[in-house]
Amino acid sequence: MKLLRYGPKGQEKPGLIDDEGQVRDLSGVLSDLTSKDLGKEALARLAALDPYDLPRVLEPGRIAPVVADIGKFICVGLNYSDHAAESNMPVPSEPVLFTKAISAIIGCNDPVVLPQGSVKSDWEVELGVVIGTRARYVSEEDALDYVAGYCVVNDLSEREYQLERGSQWDKGKGCDTFGPVGPWLVTSDEVPDPQNLAMWLELNGERCQDGNTRTMVFGVAQLVSYISRFMTLNPGDVISTGTPPGVGMGRKPAPLYLKPGDVMRLGIAGLGEQRQTVHAWNPELIDG
Repeated sequence: MKLLRYGPKGQEKPGLIDDEGQVRDLSGVLSDLTSKDLGKEALARLAALDPYDLPRVLEPGRIAPVVADIGKFICVGLNYSDHAAESNMPVPSEPVLFTKAISAIIGCNDPVVLPQGSVKSDWEVELGVVIGTRARYVSEEDALDYVAGYCVVNDLSEREYQLERGSQWDKGKGCDTFGPVGPWLVTSDEVPDPQNLAMWLELNGERCQDGNTRTMVFGVAQLVSYISRFMTLNPGDVISTGTPPGVGMGRKPAPLYLKPGDVMRLGIAGLGEQRQTVHAWNPELIDG
């Protein structure tokens, strides 16, 4: 299934995508798509529905973050060896973990707003893993059983804040609007091999990133198992699994960073596309 949430902020409704690519309204079945709807039994009940019995949504409008109550937004750094090389950093021997603030999360096409004084904001297309069942010290062999599905994430990063302000990654990763998630939560049964997904990002029509999840240093099963040793993973938590090369920081002969008016378009095979326009600091675009 391809599940989504749509509608203005504070008025989101749950939906699913039918076989013809049309949005169908789930609000007669669910009040919203939340963490409690991501377990195997809950997803099985949704899968048993006939989408064509559900109201068709002709104009869904804004596409919201895929889950209403994402609890943790956990990210993996330097998880593609060629991205580590362009960042002038060694390939890690264990996963590098950091978090993005929940307040960074926005819908897949919502405005991206640069923080005040930002001069080095950057893009990163990433595979997002949405947890469906509580995971604690799970084995790598069983890890994918705890995954509800997958989504596209743009792990936006302010590199000066991240690397030049005390080397605390969370500062550069958690800025407001720096976590677009969606458009869909694609359930794991539709993604039999998360380690073979093409991914890409364009800036103003120019292809910047063109990669595949098969080149991850640590695969999805490894990451879920590893992270579950250090913290309990709860339904609705999202793991963003790292980015392939092609970020602005690594551009030669000179880095390229985001500026107001830029347009990012990005996607992952089978998981949909995002499109964001970059804006100068404007709190109304964040809160509106």
